[in-house]
Amino acid sequence: MSVTTDTGVKARVHPSPNHGERPEGVPIDTVVLHYTGMQDAESALRRLCDPRAEVSAHYLVYEDGSILQCVPEARRAWHAGKSFWKGETDLNSRSIGIEIVNPGHEFGYRPFPAVQINAVCELTADICKRHGIQPWRVLAHSDVAPDRKEDPGELFPWDVLAGRGIGHYVAPAAMTSGLFMQEGEEGQPVEAIQSMLAIYGYDVPISGVFDRRTRDAVTAFQRHFRQEKVDGVVDRSTLETLHHLLSTLPAL
Repeated sequence: MSVTTDTGVKARVHPSPNHGERPEGVPIDTVVLHYTGMQDAESALRRLCDPRAEVSAHYLVYEDGSILQCVPEARRAWHAGKSFWKGETDLNSRSIGIEIVNPGHEFGYRPFPAVQINAVCELTADICKRHGIQPWRVLAHSDVAPDRKEDPGELFPWDVLAGRGIGHYVAPAAMTSGLFMQEGEEGQPVEAIQSMLAIYGYDVPISGVFDRRTRDAVTAFQRHFRQEKVDGVVDRSTLETLHHLLSTLPAL
């Protein structure tokens, strides 16, 4: 039977033992969205509740739109792992983690059903409202761990969430030929793109050298904000989309 959970959204409770204390004084100011990346939902749920796995999330959203709460929001779930955003290196301590059932790139990545995305929207909107989470703090797992993670991936409809007032989003710039930068290049233009990515929140060095970390950050950015082509190459569309995003951030 469905019950009202922390969110006020109808869900079932399926407790996971995998959680801990949140550090005192650290706000809940981030939502991190994941896909489960396993062959089926049952396998994902077992893993999220297996003490040996040492992973968990606050919520699990099924493809039919049903929701489980596995960890109370007041507790620190173990979903982001080694992570970084805007200088913070422990996103688990300040975030709510939402796992979205999808096989992912390893097991047959596929579009997310509309009913599932509707449930994600309702859940995320309620979390953000209650905790005062800003749109630009609704992130992909790949944003905070670009060297390790791809989820929720380039099929996730961030534009649909934006249409519901969730997340920071702009329409991606059109794909055109011309300007590009890629791994191995050096110089001031590389330093400029690294600076822009770092200002937005990604973990990149400001070195002027287009290294592996820079490529990973560009790839993560494309998965979230310019999904038409995800290749880690800074083309004009990627650069213009990033510039537009930065220009629409409020002065903080």
